[in-house]
Amino acid sequence: MSSAHKKVIVRRFTSETLPGYLPLSGFVRNRSIDLLDLSGRVIPLGLNDIKYVCYVREFNLNDTANPERLTRRTFLAKPRTEGLWLRLTFRSGDLLEGLAPIDITLTDDLIHDAGIQLTPPDVRSNTQRIFVPRTSITELQLLAVITSPSRRKPLPASSVPSLQEDLFTNLIPPNTRPN
Repeated sequence: MSSAHKKVIVRRFTSETLPGYLPLSGFVRNRSIDLLDLSGRVIPLGLNDIKYVCYVREFNLNDTANPERLTRRTFLAKPRTEGLWLRLTFRSGDLLEGLAPIDITLTDDLIHDAGIQLTPPDVRSNTQRIFVPRTSITELQLLAVITSPSRRKPLPASSVPSLQEDLFTNLIPPNTRPN
């Protein structure tokens, strides 16, 4: 686990937002998180109260309605980046789409049934990554599996014709050549 803490804004179901710091992974313990707030205090938050956690570039504390600046919640077209294109429905009824990684990091928090990490639809916005607790999701849809274009795989060495056998046949006298 990385000891570095990143800037986050925690959105609760009460529409309250809490700015603070969390590590990128391994921060869920006993169905809660310990948010390090801006004054240096640790605030325990239960996963049942959290709608999502946004990893942000800036806190934007002057914007009380949308400090995470998560303006686009769905993709305008098929994403170009690799990943699982997911659509989540929250307990409050609103939707969020994102890309989940197609590697072992997908299972990091799912092992403990804690939640899922997503890349938001607009990566140029203030929000770089989103953690959604399992308890805030009522429906999860897999829209597509986005992969890179397939490349032609090299043929195995056994199926490639070898020129090595015929390379020195002219140097061996004809009556001593193997058949």
